Amino acid sequence: MSTNADESRPAPTPALTGAELLRWYWTLAELSTLAREMGLPAGGGKVAVTARLAAALDGLPAPAAPAAPARRRAGRRLTAPVTGATVIPPGQNCSQVLRAYFVREIGPGFHFDAFMRDYIARHAGHTLAEAVAHWHATRARAAEPQEVGAQFEFNRFLRAWHAQHPDGARTEALAAWRAHRARPRD
Repeated sequence: MSTNADESRPAPTPALTGAELLRWYWTLAELSTLAREMGLPAGGGKVAVTARLAAALDGLPAPAAPAAPARRRAGRRLTAPVTGATVIPPGQNCSQVLRAYFVREIGPGFHFDAFMRDYIARHAGHTLAEAVAHWHATRARAAEPQEVGAQFEFNRFLRAWHAQHPDGARTEALAAWRAHRARPRD
């Protein structure tokens, strides 16, 4: 954190340098607005837009765009009725048909968590009964605290704040967040 308590976050304008942009917290909406103002592509995630802006503000070429994710094959999607013997087709998504089946088999506590989303996406050719077994086999790991992705800075901050202030109120946490994001990152 900066030791200069009088320092305040600048406005997001084309007058910033790339280094200054990177020193502060910005919302994706602020970054996208600045990108459009500068004639840059505003699409993509926060990390991509920030990198694009920082390069443009410093007069550097835009960073290479990451390779587009492999598109899911548009194949047959499951329709009701499904059973435990039903095979997951390639490209199947976490649909309402699957949700209804899993709620019937597992109970009302079922939800598509990261373990189940990954299983459905990566296990074409397996049966729904195997997916139910996977759900039960992953419950212990699912109950453990999961790492919050770096792109979810607000969620990461709140988790850390509540760990340090277990009896803290939501209003206090939000005030701490506003103070945190108003300070430079260095």
